[in-house]
Amino acid sequence: MYVLYVFVFAIISFLATQLYCNAFRRCSCSIMNCLSEYLWQSLVPLIFFSFIWVLYRYIDKQEEVERVKKEHTEMELKFLKSQINPHVLFNNLNTIYSYSLEKPSEVPNMILMLSDNLKHVLYESNSKTIGLDKELQFLDNYIKFQKIRTEGVKQINYRLEIDSEQHEIAPLLLITIIENAFKHSTLNSDIDILLKVNHGILECTCKNDYNPSTVNAHDFKIGLQNLEKRLQLIYNNNYEFTITKSDNFIVYLKLELV
Repeated sequence: MYVLYVFVFAIISFLATQLYCNAFRRCSCSIMNCLSEYLWQSLVPLIFFSFIWVLYRYIDKQEEVERVKKEHTEMELKFLKSQINPHVLFNNLNTIYSYSLEKPSEVPNMILMLSDNLKHVLYESNSKTIGLDKELQFLDNYIKFQKIRTEGVKQINYRLEIDSEQHEIAPLLLITIIENAFKHSTLNSDIDILLKVNHGILECTCKNDYNPSTVNAHDFKIGLQNLEKRLQLIYNNNYEFTITKSDNFIVYLKLELV
């Protein structure tokens, strides 16, 4: 392509010089003299317009690259969120099923909570960010389901320290941390969940007992790995995310809300 461009550029320069020499200057000189005297007058505008063309092509190419990157990011985010949604739904449905057999009077309220959560997952979570109050309501419903499902088996300590809910957050971030604690905690253990918002800074700390010998390492990591990918895509490393493994499994997330 570049060879063709140089060839065309040379032909245009030659013809433009001959046109200028013979049609405007009417010098009747030889081709070589014409080129030596007037070639530069043709080259200056040609080089200028070539520069403008190359600059335009570069800007257009950069815009295309940015568009492709944006589309790729949006597709990856949708894929990562699609891996979250079924887990939440199946867990809630299993809880409702068990209560329909044991405590049917509780089922209508549980279906209403499930309806709210489905609305959040299917519609509200499609936005880049949503109101913090909606995300907290979604988590509250999920934890209520888990308290019902694990009653007498696990002790759930859920604390909120929120100075204001007038913030925006990327949807379905925190559910991965909390769901991971319920999924992999041991029987007859405590799950401690602390959510703090202070001056627009959110901190989420989730702690649970776990038994490494009875946990599938792949399943154990994949949810949190997906979460970290989403954090990188959305918050561009403007966050703090740590996992500590000792006697307890502790996940800590800190980020600035909008």
